[in-house]
Amino acid sequence: MFTTHPHSAPRRHLPWDDDKPHEECGVFGVFGAEDDEGRGGDAAALTALGLHALQHRGQEAAGIVSNDGEHFHSHRALGLVGDNFSSREVIARLKGTMGIGHNRYSTTGDTVLRNVQPLFADFEFGGLAIAHNGNLTNAYALRRQLVHRGCIFQSTSDSEVIIHLIAISLYSTVVDRLIDSLRQIEGAYSLVAMTQDALIGVRDPYGVRPLVLGRMGDAYIMTSETCALDIIGAEFVRDVEPGEIVVIDEMGLRSIKPFAKVPSRFCIFEYIYFARPDSTIEGANVYNVRKRIGAELARESGLDADVVVPVPDSGVPSAIGYAEQSGIPFELGIIRNHYVGRTFIEPTDSIRHLGVKLKHNANMGLLKGKRVVLVDDSIVRGTTSMKIVEMVRNAGASEVHMRISSPPTAHPCYYGIDTPEREKLLASHYATDAMARHIGADSLAFITHDGLYRAVGHQRRDPEFPQYCDACFTGEYPIRLADREDGPVQRQLSFLAEQE
Repeated sequence: MFTTHPHSAPRRHLPWDDDKPHEECGVFGVFGAEDDEGRGGDAAALTALGLHALQHRGQEAAGIVSNDGEHFHSHRALGLVGDNFSSREVIARLKGTMGIGHNRYSTTGDTVLRNVQPLFADFEFGGLAIAHNGNLTNAYALRRQLVHRGCIFQSTSDSEVIIHLIAISLYSTVVDRLIDSLRQIEGAYSLVAMTQDALIGVRDPYGVRPLVLGRMGDAYIMTSETCALDIIGAEFVRDVEPGEIVVIDEMGLRSIKPFAKVPSRFCIFEYIYFARPDSTIEGANVYNVRKRIGAELARESGLDADVVVPVPDSGVPSAIGYAEQSGIPFELGIIRNHYVGRTFIEPTDSIRHLGVKLKHNANMGLLKGKRVVLVDDSIVRGTTSMKIVEMVRNAGASEVHMRISSPPTAHPCYYGIDTPEREKLLASHYATDAMARHIGADSLAFITHDGLYRAVGHQRRDPEFPQYCDACFTGEYPIRLADREDGPVQRQLSFLAEQE
């Protein structure tokens, strides 16, 4: 039996969201969640709390699938976690001591319910639910082969490829079928999956996307970030290793490493922007890393100024590090309206020129007559940076200098981050001085590759032995982009995007 209660309306992409890269999703899974009386049934509530902590990783849709030992139950909806999983009635329907959940940010077209995860299917061995963070780079080639074999797809999500590969596998156990499927796919993935009696977590061999293991009493948790453990009072145990499959059932926890070992290429942008500042990723506290990035930025491109101002909220830790290193006072010269989100009305054409002022406003009394250093995490299209600089100038700043806590984003990501195609990336067309003129800043500087690597704990970036995936800065993609190299598949990709 599989019950589902989909509803809600899609969210619109608003102007202030358009100039930042977006993470594709966050995942959460729990095994052995008993209530206070030991009767079982807290899995859905814990999963909803975990997804709430991971809301920054995807705001378009959320879903939870639970398992009470006999039946699977599902609730998937478009919108925020708090909008859809706050009622007792919803949580009460999601019975069981096991559950997995997913926050989604769509990378093509509008979010539609058929693409909301976790995905679920009935197999001869029983039910299987799966939630995926990342992006498969050969999904469309595999999809074409599977459709040719007669597989019927219900979504345009690359994650559904894994479901069909499991279905046609000739192996007997679910773990062996999963391994067989993963050997055929390429790309970045952190997965949580749930069978009738087990919770399974997987990281791709390069470890591009994060996945951590936690424990709360007798219950185990696997999730994208440690902040999701903190919210439920769980203890961080360790990172799931690249290429590792963790299986948790009534017999306990076992680890399987079925893939050939390759150098780890964890996404360095997790440290710069995506992960929550209070999370610990790959052994490093994200907030402290961002402060060190700001300090390196000040050492590399310091200048005389009166005040260091972050572009809130993602620029705050790096701005603090920049101010401490440079000795220039840190001030909140831009105030963010935290109550403007995706549920706000889409501006009409007559007020569209307000742009970022709906989300940010200059603190005029602080900025007037000052030489200002603006610190932000990245420049993608440059549209928001241009408006921020203009806003600070209009507030009376005598000089506006931008400092960016990442190298120039000159290449799109194909491993689970929604970035524009290369022709829309400002750094792919302009040198730094030209970018400064384009956004209207008196000067512009980015942290160097070596500076970024020093901030995350390495001496420098070694092109022969890279420790991270930094393809969005360098164009050096560690995992083959099979679908991008295949013309017919590219056309299918465009067709599927149109279907959404």
